[in-house]
Amino acid sequence: MRTLHFEYDMQLVYSDPIQRCHFTIKCMPCSTKRQRVEKICIEVEPHESMEQGEDSFGNRLLFGNVQTAHDRFHFHISGTVQTGLADADPVDHENMLSVFAYPYGLTVPGREIQAYYERLDADEPAKDSSDFERAVFLMHSVYRDFSYEKGVTGVNTGAEEAWQLGKGVCQDYAHILIALCRLSGIKARYVTGMLIGEGYSHAWVEVLSGGLWYALDPTNDCIVTDSHIKIGVGRDASDCMINRGIMMGNASQEQKIYVAVTEASQAAHLLQRY
Repeated sequence: MRTLHFEYDMQLVYSDPIQRCHFTIKCMPCSTKRQRVEKICIEVEPHESMEQGEDSFGNRLLFGNVQTAHDRFHFHISGTVQTGLADADPVDHENMLSVFAYPYGLTVPGREIQAYYERLDADEPAKDSSDFERAVFLMHSVYRDFSYEKGVTGVNTGAEEAWQLGKGVCQDYAHILIALCRLSGIKARYVTGMLIGEGYSHAWVEVLSGGLWYALDPTNDCIVTDSHIKIGVGRDASDCMINRGIMMGNASQEQKIYVAVTEASQAAHLLQRY
């Protein structure tokens, strides 16, 4: 068990003032059996109307609008979360379980992923093994046969395309593992969140086994314990996009994102230094 402090900062800078915008932000961790949110502080600038809610998957979200002209949009969230409180999360939103059983969107397998799965099938653990054990086997396989490299894939790259390229980032690892799990009859869902360190948000997978959701991180070939903070879940990355919005104007935009997760004791020590 750990107590983690997180910071997520997003800035949008527009080349010219835009007239108004509507935004939806999914970047608020929620308390589950595996993690407990202790503190959250949210700043949005500018904002004139903002509310909190949930989507159909139970992900927490902020939504609102800015009706006056502005040339930048800034979102900052920080907080403290206790992680590693349990090995798995119980089933939530039972009426949604079936959507995690079938190919969807960016997780749809093509011929090459299906052929890869068929080759793996002979080595897969016995069919009387748990879904968790079989998913761990698939995770190890993806980690062995896929390579991490930035700049090769994009936010709209699907599992099949990434697999053909043979390399990608955490989103691609997650989509490929989900595709393989669903081919194996294992319900699996995409998870977005944060991982100890600095940089960007992270993605991993939860698989359903014995009525519990177990978290696997195929990018790092590990079972998720207390180094990850979960933000949201969905069928694929499109269900978990942290920032969505519509702006009225002809400006281009530049987006800057900074994410940092540290142990709370370390974060307190760094603050004392300054």
